[in-house]
Amino acid sequence: MKFTTLAVAAIMAASPVMADLVFPSLSYRTGPYAANGIPFADGYEDYFTLLNERDGGIGGVPTKVIECETGYNTEKGVECYEATKAEGALVYQPLSTGITYQLIPKVTADGIPLHTMGYGRTSAKNGKVFSNVFNYPANYWDGASHAVNHIMSQGDIKGKKIALVYHNSAYGKEPIRTLEELSKKHGFELTLIPVDHPGQEQKSQWLQIRREKPDNVIMYGWGVMNQVAIQEAANIRFPMENFIGIWWSGSENDVLPAGDKANGYKALTFHNLGDDYPLYDDLRKYVVDAGKAAGAGDQLGTALYNRGMYAAMLAAEAAKTAQELSGQKELTPALMRDGMEALEITEEKMAAIGLPNFGPTFKVSCENHGGDGLGAVAQWDATAGEWSLITGYEGSDQDVIQGLVDEDSAAFAAESNIDEGCK
Repeated sequence: MKFTTLAVAAIMAASPVMADLVFPSLSYRTGPYAANGIPFADGYEDYFTLLNERDGGIGGVPTKVIECETGYNTEKGVECYEATKAEGALVYQPLSTGITYQLIPKVTADGIPLHTMGYGRTSAKNGKVFSNVFNYPANYWDGASHAVNHIMSQGDIKGKKIALVYHNSAYGKEPIRTLEELSKKHGFELTLIPVDHPGQEQKSQWLQIRREKPDNVIMYGWGVMNQVAIQEAANIRFPMENFIGIWWSGSENDVLPAGDKANGYKALTFHNLGDDYPLYDDLRKYVVDAGKAAGAGDQLGTALYNRGMYAAMLAAEAAKTAQELSGQKELTPALMRDGMEALEITEEKMAAIGLPNFGPTFKVSCENHGGDGLGAVAQWDATAGEWSLITGYEGSDQDVIQGLVDEDSAAFAAESNIDEGCK
């Protein structure tokens, strides 16, 4: 049967048009944290661009990233959420613990999932209470335990002094309770040293460290705070191999300003580093070389670009899971939530994506929105100018952490009149 051009056009006009799968990006390319926000936002958007250019989207449906600038400001972050949620937003990733705390009741009421990968409210791991919030593959309390476990792997921790240098915000305060419990369990002395936003002035904090001589320092910092802390540590000749940051204190931006003095500094991570993966060949071919990169295309393989890309990959895999579960290509936030709750990341799946051995395997469920909490330790080599993993992905102390998750989530449920349970 032959069709005229007009007939084909009429058929196409009558056919339903697939709506885009919308992934908002609450980014910050301006302000004191822009140097860290930019590569994450670039990695996040570039991955979705790759899916569109190479695969025609997810399950044949194009993706659309709506970027809204927050400046790492909680009020602006909430405004961005309100301004974009009606655009078909499937999942929010605010990259801010402060914004996360404000959005938890909103996304729950609106039925939109929130993914706070490695940040946010740790007890949101309990999906029986936080139905629309996910923080896989690891959370802040896992990170605190990973840091302590690594210190213990270097020798007896009992009687040692450990200082926590932390961003004086909801983010930086998140691990305190966990470290307090771990100090009781293992017999080390914990000192809390807050650093006020944005963290450019830390002379008094590092004078305190020089005076009190802790054996180890753990840092929960972000942005300029990290590079200032590493420089100040170098100034007082604190041994870098005894200085370990959470994953938000482990980017190239944090160590390069200190030059060779940053050599040996350590940071936690829940994904691998560098760009020696097949996926990056596709990113260069379909996105960077095609002139479609979100940024200059020079951040591929850096710690925070990789993290943004990884966040987008997890969102895309959850969307694929939602399509498989529902039998629908076009997704609603409710279907996306179900896909996130049924997400399983296997090494076979990661290899098929082009990211073999890039991150830990994990499985999400109603009872567990946080995955298995696996993390690794990376160390900075100033001579080579690169991070490398010095451990495998290891577990955290769930005997301590799960009890804290249960306690905190139960308190939230009581305050918010939430009946715990699974759908």
